[in-house]
Amino acid sequence: MKSMTIKDTYPIQAIEITKDEAKFNSTNEIISYLKEKIESHPVAVYISEFDHYTHTKNLPEHKIDETIEDVKIIIFCFGKELPIPEMAAIRPRSIAVVEQSDKFVLSFMDAPNPVAHEAMAEWVKGVKK
Repeated sequence: MKSMTIKDTYPIQAIEITKDEAKFNSTNEIISYLKEKIESHPVAVYISEFDHYTHTKNLPEHKIDETIEDVKIIIFCFGKELPIPEMAAIRPRSIAVVEQSDKFVLSFMDAPNPVAHEAMAEWVKGVKK
């Protein structure tokens, strides 16, 4: 797992898993696995999936890196507390799954809640055999 900052603003965690190392064969299989993890978690709640690749490809003017074959995002929430109104601005959470010819790249934005952050890290690491 690698920590990085995208566009000098967004702190994320990312992991690259070669297809040989992965327990799954497709983006859809990984999304199904993540959905199971979310639904079995005592606090997390599944919200939706977003097919980012199809959405972007269907725009009249789009740009997609030529190495990207599929991108799906699973959306969920860990929110069991709302201590201040502004906390809602950082919800819900999501994990992106990007498929390339030889690997999957999974990433998520850092969560302020360490328990949620660690759960997401374990889920994405669980894609590896």
